[in-house]
Amino acid sequence: MDATGQEIRDEIDASSEEEAQTTIRQMGYFVTKISVKKSVAKTSAGGKKKRPFAIGGGKPKHVTAFTRQLSILQDAGLPILRSLKILENNSKPGKLKNALMDVCDEIEGGSTLSEAMSKSPKIFNRLYVNMIKAGEAGGALETILQRLADFMERAESLKRKVKGALIYPCVVVTVAAGILTFIMIWIVPTFEEMFEEFGLKLPAPTVLLIALSNYIVKYGFLLILLPVCLFIIIKLVRKFRHGRMGFDMFIIKVPIFGGLVEKNILARTTRTLGTLVSSGVPILEALGITRETAGNAMFERLFLQVSDSIRQGEVISKPLRQFSVPGFHPMALFFWVLMGAFPGIMLSSVAATAKYTKLGEDPGMVQTLWTISGGLAAGGAALAALFYMAKIKSRVVDDLVVNMVDVGEETGELDTMLYKVADTYDEEVRVLTDGLMALMEPLMIVFLGTAVGFIVISLFMPLVSLISSLGGG
Repeated sequence: MDATGQEIRDEIDASSEEEAQTTIRQMGYFVTKISVKKSVAKTSAGGKKKRPFAIGGGKPKHVTAFTRQLSILQDAGLPILRSLKILENNSKPGKLKNALMDVCDEIEGGSTLSEAMSKSPKIFNRLYVNMIKAGEAGGALETILQRLADFMERAESLKRKVKGALIYPCVVVTVAAGILTFIMIWIVPTFEEMFEEFGLKLPAPTVLLIALSNYIVKYGFLLILLPVCLFIIIKLVRKFRHGRMGFDMFIIKVPIFGGLVEKNILARTTRTLGTLVSSGVPILEALGITRETAGNAMFERLFLQVSDSIRQGEVISKPLRQFSVPGFHPMALFFWVLMGAFPGIMLSSVAATAKYTKLGEDPGMVQTLWTISGGLAAGGAALAALFYMAKIKSRVVDDLVVNMVDVGEETGELDTMLYKVADTYDEEVRVLTDGLMALMEPLMIVFLGTAVGFIVISLFMPLVSLISSLGGG
């Protein structure tokens, strides 16, 4: 721009970007944007650098670290191309390094930073690119990069916290399953041989324990195959629009775990929207980006409905309250019924294979096992369906979010209010995660105590009768 604020577009010959800026300033102009002419870039580059082989996308923690380093370099006043080349040289071989090479080539060819980054969508997603574009338009790229780095660091911290909370229960469940499998495969068959030698009449709990042991020895692969089949079915169903909507509506209403998922999504989406609004991204574009980063079909539908309402002249808070009720969905009901019936389905597989084990010698016990598994499946499915019907009108966005968004719109501080909502839900996720970790230990102890107690009682009941008969003899 010249002294009057008029925009001037021109070309200048220079050996480097720094020399060009110095020359332009000496001419009395203020530089707002400078780039290498594409034809010059292609001849001077001498061809692209060889890219090392890499698979997949860049790790989020590496992209987060890159963003923080780039924000520091920009705050120090280094030209963007020099900053990118410094970071590219310091990066380890991989997708991120390859993407930075491509970005440097595009910028040398005359593209802006946002245009160059948009060519590598696996590394720099739409949220990232649009925030960079807003920073370029507002002339505050270093500030936008700092906000983006803060946002990504918070998201990574929350993700690590949730993953860390899942490590303990996974380890405990794995160890417990290993111990119970060892007992069923090696301990129970030894007692079974002893009972057969003495010709004892076994009580019902012992017969059931021996049947479970025989089932695990001969058909234990079904205990792994059935959950794997269920997982594959869910993945296939989620490939369809209604299947994905039903599963995502189901998952956010699962007791305890669903609350953690819902709060995590709300924390992420409100922080995303707040970051975009504070960076100067138009509200409709910001809602579209937030919808894409939600990761849940129910919230994607919600943000789409909010966008449609805003186009019709509404504020954000009103459609946010109106459309946050999940309502009834047949696929969601299907998943609830499947979850409720699953324990009965697993037990029915024991009954189906019972005739191939020693339990098949007693038709009455097999019939009883079928009755129990059928009743368990039907009762569990009915209870799960009733629970779902009771939850279909409970909103996924509570009054806290709606009221704070309303206040933010009234005061013109929408981004600040969204940040506060995100901080609140981040804290709730942390408290809920800590509570789940504290609750998991006694639950595991109760489960293991019940399982081991059932095994001990089932094995010692025949021994007590044997000792009594030997004592009487």
